[in-house]
Amino acid sequence: MAHDPSRFWERAIILVDMDAFFASIEQLDNPELRGKPVGVTNGMQGTCIITCSYEARRQGVKTGMRLRHALEICPALIQCPSRPERYAQVSITIMEALQDITPDIEIFSVDEAFLDVTRVQKLHGSPEKIVRMTKDRVWQASGLPSSLGLSGDKTTAKYAAKKSKPDGLMIIPPWEAKQRLHDVPVTELCGINTGIGSFLAARGVYTCGDMARLPIGVLGQRFGNPGRRIWYMCQGEDPEKIHVDVPPPKSIGHGKVIPPDTRARRILLIYLLHMSEKVGARLRRHNMVAMTFSVGLMATDGWLGMKMQTPIPINDGLIIYDLCREVLADCWDGEGIHQVHVGALDPQPADGQLELFTEVDLPDRSIENQVKDMINLRFGEFALAPARLLERSTMPNVIAPSWKPFGHRETILHP
Repeated sequence: MAHDPSRFWERAIILVDMDAFFASIEQLDNPELRGKPVGVTNGMQGTCIITCSYEARRQGVKTGMRLRHALEICPALIQCPSRPERYAQVSITIMEALQDITPDIEIFSVDEAFLDVTRVQKLHGSPEKIVRMTKDRVWQASGLPSSLGLSGDKTTAKYAAKKSKPDGLMIIPPWEAKQRLHDVPVTELCGINTGIGSFLAARGVYTCGDMARLPIGVLGQRFGNPGRRIWYMCQGEDPEKIHVDVPPPKSIGHGKVIPPDTRARRILLIYLLHMSEKVGARLRRHNMVAMTFSVGLMATDGWLGMKMQTPIPINDGLIIYDLCREVLADCWDGEGIHQVHVGALDPQPADGQLELFTEVDLPDRSIENQVKDMINLRFGEFALAPARLLERSTMPNVIAPSWKPFGHRETILHP
């Protein structure tokens, strides 16, 4: 079918993907860094590359690479400590600008968003016109480069955006999607990892074109509805809709990488208190409580820890910390620890019904916590905190992969 740039589409999806987002912001704010290889780490103490500029990528530096290795292959690499609050601020500015294009937006991550522009074609024009307008709008809002993909479904749009990097734009009309994906390896599509790729390879499916020979029921029987979706994804017909609303959290947790082989109980307790207070504050911020908590300590041979329960739902960091102390006493025998994690596994609205006959012997610090939260909101995280946290890690916060500019995911986390 001939390509008609003025044609309206039955379904039109855009994926906006910012290029080397954190590194690009550092180059934007610091002109002396432009055109130079930049590696963003978690503070100057950070030993791992969170992201890097395209100048660094061209010399072999990759996200997740150890800083020491990155400097070996790119001696001119400039280390920049991350500034998560700044990145979040820029992300919010971009997402708000996208709201001028369409209200049908799914914020996929801090630097990615899907836009369903099907309903706004009569307002803005053809999808081809809208995607170019969207790229211009992102530049006007942020001054940053972005790569955009346009197609008739989410998966093909994301594939197109990836192929257009950096600072590009690729259009795959829905009536061309199946043919354009025909020779693409299935593992290049978002959501098809090596495990699923191996399953498909064992059945002779290596490319999206090969998928047409595999009955959809084979994937459905093995993976359920996600498997059926994968079959359609490879045909350029991903049925997944744009999710405008953020679903309730299935868990709320905070973890921290600590100095390797930490064996001092006092240090471990400081880290556990730090994470407990963050979990409690985050629960209260979103008016949530929980009864089931996980406490984990990563040793050389794997994770230690267990799940703990409180008699009633709570959001008090000090009560969570008491659970951590119990777990440390029961599960830790002095092994060297490399990471800690504390999580609320069953967050629920705080105004739920309490158990009528449950005997509760827990301190009520709701008034103190309310005052503490008000002070910390105004003056910064942990402006008011237990004295022991004066010795907490100085490593800065980072943005969680699932960060959203609203709701319970608007939270900057520790790594």
